[in-house]
Amino acid sequence: MPLSGERAEMPILQADTLWAPPQWALTERLLIDTLNEAASEFVARYTRPDGTLIWRDNWPGMDGSDDPYEAFMYLSLLYTIGGSEEVKRLSGFMWEALTWQWTAYGQIHNEFDGYYDWMHHGEGYLYFYFLGMSDPESLKNRQRTVKFAAMYTGDDPAAPNYDKELRLIRSPITGSRGPRFDMTEEDWITHRGVLDHYPAPFEDLDGVDYASGTCRWSDDLIYRQIIQRMNERKAKGDVPLNLNATGLITHAFLFTGDEAYRMWVLGYLDAWRERTASNGGLTPDNVGLSGKIGEYNDGKWWGGYYGWRWPHGFLTIIEPMINASMNALLLTGDKSQLDLARSQLDMNWSLGKEDQEGRWVTPNKHTDAGWTDYRIPNAVYPIHLWSVSMSEEDLQRVRRIAIPEFLRQIDIPVVSGRNPDSGKETKHFIGNLIPWFLFMQGEFPEYPQRILDANYRLIAQQLGKMRSEAGDPANWDWEDINGIHTWQEMCPVYMESLVQLTFGAPAHISHGGLQHARIRYYDGLGRRPGLPESVGALIDRISETSVTLTLVNLSLFEEKEVILQGGSFGEHAFRKAELYDEAGSRTGSADASGKWLLVRLGRGAGVKLELQMDRYVNAPSYETPWQQADSTLMLRGRT
Repeated sequence: MPLSGERAEMPILQADTLWAPPQWALTERLLIDTLNEAASEFVARYTRPDGTLIWRDNWPGMDGSDDPYEAFMYLSLLYTIGGSEEVKRLSGFMWEALTWQWTAYGQIHNEFDGYYDWMHHGEGYLYFYFLGMSDPESLKNRQRTVKFAAMYTGDDPAAPNYDKELRLIRSPITGSRGPRFDMTEEDWITHRGVLDHYPAPFEDLDGVDYASGTCRWSDDLIYRQIIQRMNERKAKGDVPLNLNATGLITHAFLFTGDEAYRMWVLGYLDAWRERTASNGGLTPDNVGLSGKIGEYNDGKWWGGYYGWRWPHGFLTIIEPMINASMNALLLTGDKSQLDLARSQLDMNWSLGKEDQEGRWVTPNKHTDAGWTDYRIPNAVYPIHLWSVSMSEEDLQRVRRIAIPEFLRQIDIPVVSGRNPDSGKETKHFIGNLIPWFLFMQGEFPEYPQRILDANYRLIAQQLGKMRSEAGDPANWDWEDINGIHTWQEMCPVYMESLVQLTFGAPAHISHGGLQHARIRYYDGLGRRPGLPESVGALIDRISETSVTLTLVNLSLFEEKEVILQGGSFGEHAFRKAELYDEAGSRTGSADASGKWLLVRLGRGAGVKLELQMDRYVNAPSYETPWQQADSTLMLRGRT
């Protein structure tokens, strides 16, 4: 690690050849500039001077903090890509303000959600993970990370969420107050109207026709039955959704390098491998406090909280598994860590059948009557695995799916999707993974400019909504429970195109995935994360051993220094660089050994680089090229 204030030694490439500015680079910089202004306007529109949201004076139930965190989390990711210093200030400012406000409401305790599930923890704490990328030298966030991790490693007696011996998270509802074995009607009060339109969580509720596909949570008698059965059958023991907690523990490893965090992630993932093997190769969705599958569910391996039957089915089995598998790969460099997720994709495929149109469809849910809810498999899942493995087997898992034409097209939804069962995942406006994959396969060459243009239109659309009468918080119905999602629906700070094109990777999985990248950037002269001002970057090809990147300095007045990092967390190492000019002709090669590479761009200069690399060979961390010497400092209280 370099000494305080010193830059690490790294290879240097010089690029001085003038390039005509590509349209994609001009649009990237336009987007970043527009997003910088939009971020400030968004914060000013909805907050008081101290950062608290202009909203109601109370908020009931256990739900809540994840939604405002989600609405403002992209401030931090924007800075990581190249946003302004004001955006960085706002991202930290809003994290502190939202944490204080939801502590005052009662959902947050000791700076972390008192209790909730890991679908919602996963969504909300994306913000916290992005802060690790944008502000890795923050002592406060490093210390919080260690505190939060202790709540899930079994080391915080005030939050006994984890059974170390059985490698088991003790409830689907956990947090800083520990496992929630007995939920109340007040805990779920904000969900009642929304869940009226979802299937029943149980098949034996009086007054509910399960076959109808709906359940009246707003009916008091039915609601009381639901809470009672929740506590009897769903509130105790482990569920696959809890695999999203590996993101929090991996985040702690990235800050500290503590081997205990690595071992926790690997051990917890291994526990789910063993449970899957003991269930005939199919992951069960409920494991009791003794470690027995179906312990509180009449021995059934289906029927758990956010499991095979309710509410979303396969999505909440496979997404946490992919997140955990990718975290384990990051921590070990071992691609076999993806095998549990792969096995469930293959198992789900094997359970499929042809529909009336001759398409292969697979089941999304399992009820007491068996497999049901057959659909065309979602190619997003194997694409995420392929993006990190680069393996032929994962590519074939994508290719075997008959992807509908509408999913192959660029999509900017008009309304932020909140239903993960929809045909396109629109959560956080990251619905263009499949078109990006096609671009990476050479099948969508016009994708970069088209997705950038679409992203610009999305920002304009969101600014229009925010500035409208409906976007004025003075006009909101404070009693509207669904109003807690409004900030997400009004937020103009969305940037899927910039993530894909500059990082060379998919946007994060919205329910708790870390933001992986083939390459990240630092401003060498500004000594900060992100692309330097006036620099555009485009990754148009990735492979097992290489990445192809174009860098262009749009300024005719200033030279720029771009530090490239192998991977989001320095997990990859560069080996060699091949240089190409604007016409695509090779102009030379250079040694590029190490996880950082400095590219000096002359005024108006550009260069195309084919970078040979060894992937997953470095211990991942939040270390920067000039990390401060006190990066391991932790404050210790009175004993």
